[in-house]
Amino acid sequence: MMKITALCAALALLGHAAPAAAAATEAQVQALGKDLTPVGAERGANKDGSIPAWAGGDLKAPPGWKPGQPRPDPYAADKVLFSIDASNADQHPHRLSEGQLALLKTLKGYRMDVYPTRRSCGYPDAVYANTRKNATGAALAANGHDLDKAVTGGVPFPLPASGAEAMWNHKLRWLGEGRIERYSTVFSQPGDGKFVPLVQDQWTATPNGNPAGKPMPEGDGVEYRLLNEVVTPAARTGELILLHYFLAKDNDAWLYFPGQRRVRRAPTFSYDNPVPGYENLLAIDQYPMFGGRLDRYDWKLQGKQELIVPYNTFRFSDESKKLADVFGPAYPKRELVRYEAHRVWKIEATVKAGQRHTFPKRVIYLDEDTWMMLATDLYDAQGKVWRVQESFPYTAWELPACVYQGYIIYDLNVGRYMADNMPQEGKVDWLAGREGRIDATRFNADELRRAGAR
Repeated sequence: MMKITALCAALALLGHAAPAAAAATEAQVQALGKDLTPVGAERGANKDGSIPAWAGGDLKAPPGWKPGQPRPDPYAADKVLFSIDASNADQHPHRLSEGQLALLKTLKGYRMDVYPTRRSCGYPDAVYANTRKNATGAALAANGHDLDKAVTGGVPFPLPASGAEAMWNHKLRWLGEGRIERYSTVFSQPGDGKFVPLVQDQWTATPNGNPAGKPMPEGDGVEYRLLNEVVTPAARTGELILLHYFLAKDNDAWLYFPGQRRVRRAPTFSYDNPVPGYENLLAIDQYPMFGGRLDRYDWKLQGKQELIVPYNTFRFSDESKKLADVFGPAYPKRELVRYEAHRVWKIEATVKAGQRHTFPKRVIYLDEDTWMMLATDLYDAQGKVWRVQESFPYTAWELPACVYQGYIIYDLNVGRYMADNMPQEGKVDWLAGREGRIDATRFNADELRRAGAR
């Protein structure tokens, strides 16, 4: 078993990592902002100093930068400390996941360039205040997997007592009030590596990002709403999808295909059903990294470890870069992806007795500073790694918060990868919800019919 940090073990003794979920006591909450950061990460450095102490994050934009412009890399002067490839992967067994090891040993020329760790992530004070309220007030439902109550604009369980609580921290991590984006999806083509990207416009409303700290659930208990329209290729232009994700019930989804000129409701847009048009490389609950209900798995919180993960990926996530200059036939150009050592929460999800799922087991790694899902290994029925996922975090200074758009899925069984929500040649407006550029009336099936008829 990989090494668990000493503080994590101490938290377990206090009840913070015990199997049974329970609200933190006031005495335990006093650690937030002291030994722990305001969202529950260890404030201090690790033993060898390779992971520094948290000092509030780097939340200020570089001088002269404005929202809407390509993001400069504030750490461009950093040098590679070392690289990991097939020849030395076994020298780092405690800082690599099983999936990462498989990529290093399976994909010829694949490597991970490791840079100095920068704990750049933080949140506004309102998020910290709402997180503190949630520490004693948030709760799961009696079934142990749905969210029963919390307040908006904060981490629900900064001192998680179960894997399900930690997963809700990821699902409700603070991303602002909503965003509008144009992004690309790349499906790798072995051989010459040429690909035709799927380009989409997307509107995402995240009402639980409201920094006012309102009680959840409100109204119909929505986690978030999403409206998506295909821009290219021409054969799919005009396809629309509307999604409603909920805090305590299954997703609702509606699809519009121009050739049929009608809207139809998707009866099973959840779990391991494949996403239409994604070449069988993406299950619905793999988007984005994970999405949907938690009810088919038992979520075991195994504690913390140190892992080498993508982080501060400004260079890779540069909107001004061309897709063809980033994505190769087997993986993205390795010199563009920055890796760092960070502490992560490790969760092992196994399918419940009597349930079924294409992936009987998932091992998930959540960043301690943000609760973002940085890496995930998905296993087949024989217990072998089947798919490996990584996300590409960077700081959206305008929020301010650390975010990821892009994530990647490697399918080891078919020898292909899919890079989704990629920002290259695209754009994202992280302030769209806050500044009123998202029309809430668009997120209903009648509006989808009207949009499709135009």
